Amino acid sequence: MSHLLAIDAGNTRLKWALHDGGGWVKKGVIPVAEVARPERLGDEWTNLGITRAVVSNVAGNAITVAVERALQPLAVVPQFIISKHEQCGVINRYIVPEQLGSDRWAALIAARHMALPGTDVLVPRLVIMAGTALTIDALSAEGEFSGGIILPGPALMRATLNRGTARLPAEPGEYEMFPKSTLSAIATGAVEACIGAIMRMRTHLAARAGKSPVCVMSGGAAELLIPHFQALSLPVSFSENLVLDGLLAISAEMNSRKNG
Repeated sequence: MSHLLAIDAGNTRLKWALHDGGGWVKKGVIPVAEVARPERLGDEWTNLGITRAVVSNVAGNAITVAVERALQPLAVVPQFIISKHEQCGVINRYIVPEQLGSDRWAALIAARHMALPGTDVLVPRLVIMAGTALTIDALSAEGEFSGGIILPGPALMRATLNRGTARLPAEPGEYEMFPKSTLSAIATGAVEACIGAIMRMRTHLAARAGKSPVCVMSGGAAELLIPHFQALSLPVSFSENLVLDGLLAISAEMNSRKNG
């Protein structure tokens, strides 16, 4: 049986999942700071029956080396993806397609093929990756990625305020409609900044498409943002494995072309 290992190496965490051809059968998360330890990845992936591996890596060359070394005893050579002009039904309108982050590219491909209950298939989609950074990407109903924006995620905004000011605390606060403490003011400001950026991009995409887009969201900070969409009665779909699902689709297309 063929077992595909999909790896999403982000700024903070390395997420991985094993697919057996029918579905995801095992998953794991490793802090990026621990990945360089020689035994760390080997302990995770030994005896899983891995036959192929596909990787999105935006965390740097040290992660590339660590992944290759961990898979070498398994006789598996990982495929590190880069963004292309066109792949899996998505057209990339970046001026230099390869400069688009591989995680954003995989997420766009997954969102393109994602079934949204109760929604017309031909609907524009705003693809939101809420992690250390917040990326908000516009995908037309026909699968054209017209562009997107990047800004700090909520945690990074809080950390930036702490580093750049003399007295603002780094501890997390609570969201409040009208904050009455500094911690709450920082926490609320970070969330509102993210929601505001998403709403602006949603407005831009709706104007271009002539139809309201659906938001597709993934990432560790999504739980902070989704309740605000629900409060505004805006459609949003959450996917825990958006990048991994995109990697699965990319690997399937690459192997189909290789074997065809």
